[in-house]
Amino acid sequence: MLPDLTQYLWIIWLVLALLFVIVELITLEFTFLMLAGGTLLGGLGVYLLGGPWWLQIGMAAALSALLLFTIRPLLLRLLRRGREPAKTNVDALYGMGARVTSPFVDEYGAVRLDNGETWTAKIAEGTTDVPPPGARVTVVAVLGATVEVADPAAAPERSPDDG
Repeated sequence: MLPDLTQYLWIIWLVLALLFVIVELITLEFTFLMLAGGTLLGGLGVYLLGGPWWLQIGMAAALSALLLFTIRPLLLRLLRRGREPAKTNVDALYGMGARVTSPFVDEYGAVRLDNGETWTAKIAEGTTDVPPPGARVTVVAVLGATVEVADPAAAPERSPDDG
């Protein structure tokens, strides 16, 4: 005769919650944490109160969904408030200082950015003075593999969306 496996459902609920917590530690997005909470509160909670297996699954699913759509957005907003996200890739180049490394010929030359990268540079439109090698300039635009530079005092305020 086979034993009644529903008496061991508490082990399944604990293992499932532990699995969700482990996955949450890898993803760090609070999704699996909410699933673990629904599993513990709904599944294990109803089991401890003597509810049938189908009610345990239903409550675990309902509480997980409730936590996902109510608590998770609040936690994410709390985690991300107070500071602008760090600019990366091309967005980080706008406004960065640079030093001219080779003379400009036909509006093109080379600069070494403050982050250590060497880029082909183009003189920004409206710049009257050509900076000599060793002069400080500021990146005002990124045009593919070329940065557009201007004198730091005359550099216009531009954003990545301006082109």
